[in-house]
Amino acid sequence: MEQVQSVYIHIPFCQQICHYCDFVKFFYNEKLATEYLYALEKEINTSIKGKKNKVKTIYIGGGTPTALNFEQLKFLLKLVNEKFDIASCEEFTIEVNPGDIDEQKTKLLKEYGISRISFGVQVMDDDLLEELGRVHRVRDVYHTVDLFYQQNFTNISLDLMYALPHQTVEQFKASLDEALTFKLPHYATYGLQIEPKTVFYLRHQKGKLHRPSEDDEVHMYELLRETMASQGIKQYEISNFAIPGYESKHNLTYWGNGYYYGFGAGAHGYLPGKRITNIRPLPAYVKKAYEDGKPVLHVDEITLKEKIEEEVFLGLRRMKGINTEEFNRKFGISFDTLYKQELDTLMERQWLQKEEYSYRLTDQGLLISNQVFEKFMLDDVDLAFV
Repeated sequence: MEQVQSVYIHIPFCQQICHYCDFVKFFYNEKLATEYLYALEKEINTSIKGKKNKVKTIYIGGGTPTALNFEQLKFLLKLVNEKFDIASCEEFTIEVNPGDIDEQKTKLLKEYGISRISFGVQVMDDDLLEELGRVHRVRDVYHTVDLFYQQNFTNISLDLMYALPHQTVEQFKASLDEALTFKLPHYATYGLQIEPKTVFYLRHQKGKLHRPSEDDEVHMYELLRETMASQGIKQYEISNFAIPGYESKHNLTYWGNGYYYGFGAGAHGYLPGKRITNIRPLPAYVKKAYEDGKPVLHVDEITLKEKIEEEVFLGLRRMKGINTEEFNRKFGISFDTLYKQELDTLMERQWLQKEEYSYRLTDQGLLISNQVFEKFMLDDVDLAFV
């Protein structure tokens, strides 16, 4: 357990399937959810022996974990509390949707040691919420924030999306400004991505999805960064902003290429030398978990090439960038030597900038980050001398 810093637990149930979502999710059904939780218990107990195991962070995501009924949510939280030492855990997060939680459930979260809320608002506009296929409305956001405050939750992250169908720059600004009136310590922001097997993807294929122009999307992102900075909320990752001290420790495990367990249908885990992907279909996951507690679809061995590429891609997502001394120590090779040509080209284009012991994306580089990441793909020739 010493090497593994974090635990992710996936609850795949939702009251409504959003039009943009490609995560593993199913309509909530009480019987199926109960069967799933027993299967999840078997998987966790098979992978990790004993009780009160120490980890740095725990994250319960979905789907919508709070779509579970009260007794099911209590079962899940009790399981986590028995298996892990919550008192020593630095951050225990659960995802919550507006209107999906009541006073009784909010008290339960507090009672079982949840220390951070990831709040799936997406947009402060009823018409756009309906366009996204969301069930909640803006009034539910206010009510749910009040519930959090009543139970003294202070570490709350609010999710916002932009570049939505039919969304104008002015509408995004209004949504952002209203979200900031809550004065929360963390905001996670995402430009809409059209993912396969979603309602939006099908509409896009038929030419029936109205997207903002690329210029408007860039304008929204620039407006987002400027507005957050003006409020003293610092950008620490491409999509994430926080008051200093409230950065997501769990996500920093991912971006730091740290090891973590992934439990539940379709969950991903990353352990020394291997990446583990669980079975996605719910009946197949439950059946295999009941059989032997190992509902694994496949295990991928991580090559040196993949380790280095992931280190670079994830490192460049953070505003502090890649620390070359840490990279050199970790891989026993000079970052500047391995990527000399790419670094020269990217700095000449002003997409990347060098500081004393680090490289990070420039403001221009942030706008085209995926193009920058592609430059760091390696081939076997690059690694011949490692």
